[in-house]
Amino acid sequence: MGYIKLITTSILLALALSHGGYADEPSTFSPLWTLSQGLAQPESVVYDAKHSCLYVSNVQGKEVEKDGNGYISRVSLDGKLLDKEWLKGLDAPKGMTVVGNILYVSDIDTLVVINISKRIVVERYEAKDAKFLNDVTADKDGNVYVSDMLTNTIHCLCNGKFGVWLHDANLMSPNGLAAEKDRLVVGSWGITAGGFATTKAGHLQAVNYAEKKITSVSDGKPVGNLDGVESDGAGGYYATDWMVGKLFHFDVAGKTHELMQLKQGTADIAYLVDKNLLLIPMMNDSQLKAFKNSRSH
Repeated sequence: MGYIKLITTSILLALALSHGGYADEPSTFSPLWTLSQGLAQPESVVYDAKHSCLYVSNVQGKEVEKDGNGYISRVSLDGKLLDKEWLKGLDAPKGMTVVGNILYVSDIDTLVVINISKRIVVERYEAKDAKFLNDVTADKDGNVYVSDMLTNTIHCLCNGKFGVWLHDANLMSPNGLAAEKDRLVVGSWGITAGGFATTKAGHLQAVNYAEKKITSVSDGKPVGNLDGVESDGAGGYYATDWMVGKLFHFDVAGKTHELMQLKQGTADIAYLVDKNLLLIPMMNDSQLKAFKNSRSH
């Protein structure tokens, strides 16, 4: 989540110290392709299985400015730009999810509903008091969850009504979301003093739907400024750290493994389990990178 272009040495040092140690495992990912053409601060990528393509959200400007410059691109699975401005006129689009023929996109303080076939916005849901709507995910029943990392809030479009689902400081600036059968997995950015600099780095958490109880998926130790979160299809998770440009794997036992070091700006990822394909938007570099997984976990 490419929120800061210039970061002082002192902030970077503080982040590095707060991340603690990691258990490393050999990376199984190899570079497949990189797309640079047509992208402008890509924040999120999502797969549309029905149309066999990818949608990429492009902020193209300040992350909280309502300037109308944001757009969605359509990209092929082999990294070709199919339609640069598949849908334009958004402000600062970030997280996305596909449910049937609908693409849901977070846009600062609004959940935008797009009819994919018609390529038009059919509804906009404003999130009251929202400051920075971020990732979007949907559960098996089609309920759509949206994180607001600057207010420690998760909103939900549940049963046709949009509102606050959970507001809790223990969410630690919720960023990435991944809906599962019985719970919502949350990648926490960390504890902040207002803004994006953290006094304590975040880790991977989960909130069960029934009681909305927050628990740690990992061992609870600070990991990083987590952004995108995706299931690995085998009980573990992949997550990015936007600030330092890392990819982590959380195994079934909750241990954290550093898999990859990229540049700052690794944002909301997509992992296509059946294709062993990992997609990482590089927000600061205006690129979308694809990696092939040589084995499954």
